Amino acid sequence: MAQDNAPRDDGDQEDTRTLDAGALKALAHPLRVRIFDLLAERGPQTASSLAALIGESSGATSYHLRALAARDLIREVPDRGTARERWWERPHGRFTFSGPNDDMTPSGRAAAQIVEDEFFRHRHQRLMDHLHRPQSTVPQEWRDAAHHLTTMLDMTAEQLQELAQRIDAVVDEAVQRYRGQTGPDVRRVTIRADLFDLPDAPVRGTDGHTGRIENIDLRELS
Repeated sequence: MAQDNAPRDDGDQEDTRTLDAGALKALAHPLRVRIFDLLAERGPQTASSLAALIGESSGATSYHLRALAARDLIREVPDRGTARERWWERPHGRFTFSGPNDDMTPSGRAAAQIVEDEFFRHRHQRLMDHLHRPQSTVPQEWRDAAHHLTTMLDMTAEQLQELAQRIDAVVDEAVQRYRGQTGPDVRRVTIRADLFDLPDAPVRGTDGHTGRIENIDLRELS
Protein backbone atom coordinates (compact mmCIF):
# COMPACT_ATOMS: atom_id res chain seq x y z
CA MET A 1 0.00 0.00 0.00
CA ALA A 2 1.26 3.46 -0.84
CA GLN A 3 0.19 6.96 0.08
CA ASP A 4 1.63 10.11 -1.48
CA ASN A 5 2.03 13.48 0.15
CA ALA A 6 2.84 15.65 -2.83
CA PRO A 7 5.43 18.35 -2.05
CA ARG A 8 4.14 21.91 -1.95
CA ASP A 9 7.45 23.52 -2.93
CA ASP A 10 9.27 22.93 -6.19
CA GLY A 11 12.63 22.56 -4.47
CA ASP A 12 11.58 19.63 -2.29
CA GLN A 13 13.00 16.23 -3.03
CA GLU A 14 10.51 13.37 -3.22
CA ASP A 15 11.43 10.22 -1.33
CA THR A 16 9.81 6.87 -0.68
CA ARG A 17 9.81 5.43 2.81
CA THR A 18 8.66 1.92 3.67
CA LEU A 19 7.31 1.87 7.20
CA ASP A 20 8.98 -0.74 9.39
CA ALA A 21 7.36 -2.63 12.26
CA GLY A 22 8.23 0.06 14.79
CA ALA A 23 6.73 2.85 12.70
CA LEU A 24 3.58 0.81 12.03
CA LYS A 25 3.12 0.14 15.75
CA ALA A 26 3.52 3.87 16.46
CA LEU A 27 0.90 4.66 13.82
CA ALA A 28 -1.49 1.89 14.95
CA HIS A 29 -4.07 4.06 16.70
CA PRO A 30 -7.23 5.48 15.09
CA LEU A 31 -6.45 9.07 16.10
CA ARG A 32 -2.87 8.82 14.85
CA VAL A 33 -3.95 7.56 11.45
CA ARG A 34 -6.48 10.41 11.31
CA ILE A 35 -3.83 12.97 12.25
CA PHE A 36 -1.40 11.47 9.72
CA ASP A 37 -4.05 11.79 6.98
CA LEU A 38 -5.07 15.32 7.96
CA LEU A 39 -1.49 16.56 7.78
CA ALA A 40 -1.31 15.28 4.20
CA GLU A 41 -4.71 16.69 3.31
CA ARG A 42 -4.53 20.10 4.99
CA GLY A 43 -0.84 20.80 5.41
CA PRO A 44 0.91 21.90 8.62
CA GLN A 45 -1.24 21.99 11.75
CA THR A 46 -0.91 22.58 15.48
CA ALA A 47 -2.25 20.40 18.27
CA SER A 48 -5.04 22.95 18.76
CA SER A 49 -6.08 23.11 15.10
CA LEU A 50 -6.06 19.32 14.84
CA ALA A 51 -8.12 19.08 18.03
CA ALA A 52 -10.75 21.35 16.46
CA LEU A 53 -10.81 19.26 13.27
CA ILE A 54 -11.00 15.91 15.05
CA GLY A 55 -13.15 16.87 18.02
CA GLU A 56 -10.57 15.89 20.65
CA SER A 57 -8.69 17.86 23.29
CA SER A 58 -5.44 19.57 22.36
CA GLY A 59 -3.76 17.52 25.10
CA ALA A 60 -4.74 14.30 23.31
CA THR A 61 -3.61 15.50 19.88
CA SER A 62 -0.35 16.82 21.34
CA TYR A 63 0.35 13.40 22.88
CA HIS A 64 -0.28 11.59 19.59
CA LEU A 65 1.76 14.13 17.61
CA ARG A 66 4.75 13.48 19.86
CA ALA A 67 4.33 9.72 19.43
CA LEU A 68 4.31 10.10 15.63
CA ALA A 69 7.31 12.43 15.69
CA ALA A 70 9.28 9.96 17.81
CA ARG A 71 9.23 7.57 14.81
CA ASP A 72 9.88 10.36 12.26
CA LEU A 73 6.41 9.90 10.79
CA ILE A 74 5.90 13.64 11.12
CA ARG A 75 8.22 16.54 11.87
CA GLU A 76 8.10 19.97 13.44
CA VAL A 77 7.91 22.82 10.94
CA PRO A 78 11.17 24.78 11.22
CA ASP A 79 11.04 28.50 12.03
CA ARG A 80 7.31 28.43 12.71
CA GLY A 81 5.38 28.50 15.95
CA THR A 82 6.44 29.04 19.53
CA ALA A 83 7.39 26.92 22.51
CA ARG A 84 3.70 26.84 23.46
CA GLU A 85 2.25 26.32 19.96
CA ARG A 86 4.27 24.01 17.73
CA TRP A 87 3.46 23.37 14.07
CA TRP A 88 3.73 19.86 12.60
CA GLU A 89 3.84 18.52 9.05
CA ARG A 90 4.12 15.29 7.10
CA PRO A 91 7.49 14.80 5.38
CA HIS A 92 7.05 15.13 1.65
CA GLY A 93 7.11 12.02 -0.51
CA ARG A 94 5.58 8.57 -0.51
CA PHE A 95 4.94 6.25 2.39
CA THR A 96 4.45 2.54 1.75
CA PHE A 97 3.66 -0.28 4.14
CA SER A 98 2.69 -3.93 3.94
CA GLY A 99 -0.74 -5.09 4.96
CA PRO A 100 -1.02 -7.83 7.60
CA ASN A 101 0.64 -11.07 6.48
CA ASP A 102 1.89 -14.37 7.91
CA ASP A 103 5.54 -13.25 7.93
CA MET A 104 4.80 -10.69 10.65
CA THR A 105 4.81 -11.26 14.38
CA PRO A 106 1.35 -11.33 16.01
CA SER A 107 1.82 -7.79 17.32
CA GLY A 108 3.09 -6.65 13.92
CA ARG A 109 0.06 -8.14 12.17
CA ALA A 110 -2.27 -6.46 14.66
CA ALA A 111 -0.60 -3.07 14.10
CA ALA A 112 -0.69 -3.42 10.31
CA GLN A 113 -4.36 -4.40 10.47
CA ILE A 114 -5.28 -1.33 12.51
CA VAL A 115 -3.40 1.01 10.18
CA GLU A 116 -4.88 -0.59 7.06
CA ASP A 117 -8.44 -0.59 8.43
CA GLU A 118 -8.28 3.03 9.59
CA PHE A 119 -6.61 4.22 6.38
CA PHE A 120 -9.36 2.75 4.21
CA ARG A 121 -12.12 3.82 6.60
CA HIS A 122 -11.03 7.46 6.40
CA ARG A 123 -10.52 7.16 2.67
CA HIS A 124 -14.08 5.84 2.22
CA GLN A 125 -15.46 8.56 4.49
CA ARG A 126 -13.83 11.25 2.37
CA LEU A 127 -15.50 9.75 -0.71
CA MET A 128 -18.90 9.69 1.02
CA ASP A 129 -18.44 13.30 2.16
CA HIS A 130 -17.69 14.25 -1.44
CA LEU A 131 -20.74 12.42 -2.81
CA HIS A 132 -23.06 13.87 -0.17
CA ARG A 133 -22.01 17.50 -0.57
CA PRO A 134 -24.93 19.68 -1.69
CA GLN A 135 -24.40 20.24 -5.39
CA SER A 136 -25.27 23.91 -4.97
CA THR A 137 -22.05 24.34 -2.94
CA VAL A 138 -19.80 22.81 -5.63
CA PRO A 139 -18.77 25.02 -8.59
CA GLN A 140 -19.75 23.54 -11.95
CA GLU A 141 -16.15 23.18 -13.10
CA TRP A 142 -15.35 21.01 -10.07
CA ARG A 143 -18.49 18.93 -10.58
CA ASP A 144 -17.36 18.32 -14.17
CA ALA A 145 -13.79 17.52 -13.09
CA ALA A 146 -14.72 14.84 -10.52
CA HIS A 147 -14.38 11.33 -11.94
CA HIS A 148 -15.37 7.93 -10.58
CA LEU A 149 -14.80 4.73 -12.53
CA THR A 150 -15.33 1.03 -11.83
CA THR A 151 -14.48 -1.64 -14.42
CA MET A 152 -14.82 -5.43 -14.26
CA LEU A 153 -12.36 -7.27 -16.52
CA ASP A 154 -10.76 -10.72 -16.88
CA MET A 155 -6.95 -10.46 -16.53
CA THR A 156 -3.92 -12.37 -15.32
CA ALA A 157 -1.95 -11.31 -12.25
CA GLU A 158 0.91 -10.15 -14.47
CA GLN A 159 -1.43 -8.03 -16.59
CA LEU A 160 -2.99 -6.42 -13.53
CA GLN A 161 0.45 -5.62 -12.13
CA GLU A 162 1.47 -4.03 -15.44
CA LEU A 163 -1.69 -1.91 -15.41
CA ALA A 164 -0.95 -0.79 -11.86
CA GLN A 165 2.54 0.28 -12.89
CA ARG A 166 1.12 2.29 -15.82
CA ILE A 167 -1.35 4.04 -13.50
CA ASP A 168 1.49 4.80 -11.07
CA ALA A 169 3.46 6.34 -13.91
CA VAL A 170 0.56 8.60 -14.91
CA VAL A 171 0.07 9.78 -11.32
CA ASP A 172 3.82 10.32 -10.83
CA GLU A 173 3.86 12.45 -13.98
CA ALA A 174 1.01 14.56 -12.64
CA VAL A 175 2.82 15.03 -9.30
CA GLN A 176 5.95 16.23 -11.09
CA ARG A 177 3.95 18.51 -13.38
CA TYR A 178 1.69 20.18 -10.79
CA ARG A 179 3.74 20.04 -7.59
CA GLY A 180 3.95 23.36 -5.75
CA GLN A 181 1.15 24.86 -7.82
CA THR A 182 -0.77 27.73 -6.23
CA GLY A 183 -3.43 30.16 -7.36
CA PRO A 184 -7.07 31.14 -6.88
CA ASP A 185 -8.35 28.20 -8.98
CA VAL A 186 -6.18 25.53 -7.33
CA ARG A 187 -7.65 23.06 -4.83
CA ARG A 188 -6.20 20.09 -3.00
CA VAL A 189 -7.48 16.94 -4.73
CA THR A 190 -7.33 13.22 -3.99
CA ILE A 191 -6.31 10.65 -6.60
CA ARG A 192 -6.93 7.02 -5.72
CA ALA A 193 -6.84 3.62 -7.38
CA ASP A 194 -7.83 0.12 -6.25
CA LEU A 195 -6.92 -2.89 -8.38
CA PHE A 196 -7.61 -6.36 -6.97
CA ASP A 197 -8.94 -9.78 -7.90
CA LEU A 198 -12.47 -11.08 -7.25
CA PRO A 199 -11.83 -14.76 -6.46
CA ASP A 200 -15.52 -15.71 -6.23
CA ALA A 201 -16.53 -14.14 -9.54
CA PRO A 202 -16.49 -16.47 -12.60
CA VAL A 203 -14.44 -15.53 -15.66
CA ARG A 204 -16.93 -14.24 -18.20
CA GLY A 205 -14.69 -14.14 -21.25
CA THR A 206 -16.45 -11.03 -22.54
CA ASP A 207 -15.57 -7.37 -22.83
CA GLY A 208 -15.22 -5.46 -19.58
CA HIS A 209 -18.35 -4.03 -17.97
CA THR A 210 -17.83 -0.47 -16.84
CA GLY A 211 -19.87 1.64 -14.46
CA ARG A 212 -19.14 5.35 -14.29
CA ILE A 213 -20.42 7.89 -11.82
CA GLU A 214 -20.21 11.36 -13.30
CA ASN A 215 -21.99 14.26 -11.62
CA ILE A 216 -23.76 11.67 -9.43
CA ASP A 217 -25.46 10.07 -12.46
CA LEU A 218 -24.91 6.31 -12.86
CA ARG A 219 -24.24 5.16 -16.40
CA GLU A 220 -23.77 1.54 -17.39
CA LEU A 221 -21.54 0.95 -20.38
CA SER A 222 -20.60 -2.37 -21.96
